[in-house]
Amino acid sequence: MVVEEFVYLSSLIHSSTGSTCDISRRSAITRTAMQSLENQILRSRLAISTKLKLYNTCILPIFLCGSDCWAISKMDACKIDALDQWCLHMLLGIKWYQFAWNDDVRRVTKQPKLTAIIQSRRLTQFGHIMRMDDNADAKRILLASLLADWRRQLGRPHITWLSTVQQDLKHHHTLPEAADLAQNLHLWKMMSTYGTTQSPSCMPETTTMTHTIINNLI
Repeated sequence: MVVEEFVYLSSLIHSSTGSTCDISRRSAITRTAMQSLENQILRSRLAISTKLKLYNTCILPIFLCGSDCWAISKMDACKIDALDQWCLHMLLGIKWYQFAWNDDVRRVTKQPKLTAIIQSRRLTQFGHIMRMDDNADAKRILLASLLADWRRQLGRPHITWLSTVQQDLKHHHTLPEAADLAQNLHLWKMMSTYGTTQSPSCMPETTTMTHTIINNLI
């Protein structure tokens, strides 16, 4: 019997070989988890710092499980960041009819973008594979060369995990250079987390309108 999709180790494996279906499934589960906490925790008078700790401890792991293996398209990235903003707005108690800039909300919460967290996890996974023994199956598969007589099928090529990693590195290093740098664990750890740790501090000052809305809610 052939099936279109199945769940294996908490990840949705789809016949399209893409990650979009798994991302949509994780998004739905995350939204349900956020809504289940709305009355008990999110609407309570807990400090924002406490709510953020609960969010990072109880909610984010639900979505991030297996995310280091996702091959993400631009559309997937937009959906992920939209989910992230929805969660932060709910956490701060900002209603849909209240005007608040997304960057201002992120500045108040000091949360990195969800796509940046996933990118950091993906690069960490890449570094882990590159430090494996040359005979390890994962490293051999990742670095394998195509057969001389191989021809790609007609149509738009699928987004692969390795192409996503190359997209992450394109402004800094080539894939062989990154493979060499990954041998230094501490250096690679610092490089893979740089974008995530820098994002909140590079944002502009909070606008007056958003600042007023958030202060009234807090």
